Amino acid sequence: MSLPHAILTALLEKPSSGLELTRRFDKSIGYFWSATHQQIYRELGRLEEAGLIRALPSEQPARGQKKEFEVLPAGSAELARWVGESQDPKPIRDPLLLRMRAAGVVGTAGLTAELRRHLELHRRQLAEYEAIEEKDFPPERRSSDEDRLRRLVLRGGIGLETFWLDWLTEAMAEVARMTPPEPEA
Repeated sequence: MSLPHAILTALLEKPSSGLELTRRFDKSIGYFWSATHQQIYRELGRLEEAGLIRALPSEQPARGQKKEFEVLPAGSAELARWVGESQDPKPIRDPLLLRMRAAGVVGTAGLTAELRRHLELHRRQLAEYEAIEEKDFPPERRSSDEDRLRRLVLRGGIGLETFWLDWLTEAMAEVARMTPPEPEA
């Protein structure tokens, strides 16, 4: 149920066409709520049909022209209702964690390389988040509630990436103590 709310959030921040919205998703909301372009376009249709958004009138309607969408009052009300709703945390479903568990019964061959690969991916993601924080949230831009909340979401991402770096470093050390070193690839 969160994709419609992610789209409503993005459209309230800035009315957009489907293409602009998918690009914005790739650069912001997509860091913590991913969706394919097809899912976004399909959901835009559903939200419009439900009366939560509308396509802005175009001066020169033409076939193939991009539609720009805005949120209607019913969409704002739905988003506010959803923000106030309680929801339990979702259980973690991570294939790497499952592989670690499976390695306990079938052996750790190949695991160190995969842990190392994940460590590098999380290092890159952390660097990207930190660059976004530096660029988009300097101290003078933390005055509005919207900016403070956006930064807080980003700080959550930074904290998660930091957790993964710590955990992967610990996991690699633990696996190294269990088995002889694997040959370098």
